[in-house]
Amino acid sequence: MQVDAAVKTLSLATTTHGRVLVRETAGPLAVVIGFHGYMENAEIQMERLVSIPGSERWTLVSVQGLHRFYRGRSQEVIASWMTRQDRDAAILDNIEYVNRVVEAAAPPGGRVVTVGFSQGVAMAFRGAVRGARRASAIVAVGGDVPPELLEDPAAAFPPAMLARGAGDDWYTAARLDADVNALRTRGCRVETLVYGAGHEWTAEVATAASAFIVQSH
Repeated sequence: MQVDAAVKTLSLATTTHGRVLVRETAGPLAVVIGFHGYMENAEIQMERLVSIPGSERWTLVSVQGLHRFYRGRSQEVIASWMTRQDRDAAILDNIEYVNRVVEAAAPPGGRVVTVGFSQGVAMAFRGAVRGARRASAIVAVGGDVPPELLEDPAAAFPPAMLARGAGDDWYTAARLDADVNALRTRGCRVETLVYGAGHEWTAEVATAASAFIVQSH
């Protein structure tokens, strides 16, 4: 629907509160920060983080998207990270959100790893690259690298693991190849995993993520 030319659009900053789940470990070897997919929540991503072998040695942080809504007619609260509307402002809001999460949950000077699934992959990359505290590694499953980072010649990428299900119709083989080539051109160390499933997180993904996080130390 066309908006009347006499109607102006305002983009106003406001205060909102984000929901973050934290499972602390004394003297953690790393702080692993997870970002869920579209129509998911922090509990779902926390289950994925817990499934990673060796995660008992890490502090796990599952960040829920700021934009909450109900799943259909149920009472289950789910979330998303952003839409195309006011995209640039939403990106800045989300990066500042990640900064506050890291400040609240990660000990100073400790190692930070970001883990994203589907829509959360973009957040894992933005937090790792644009956040106030650079991550030492990124695990990206079923989602692509944000285009604005690849277009920024100053962006420095930590080592990344990119994974897709062989039957994933959204994050296709062509999109994975394009991301791998773009990151390697930028000097990023990239590992890939293609696993026998669709658009989902599996035990094979969890095992590969564990090995990647450990070797990226």
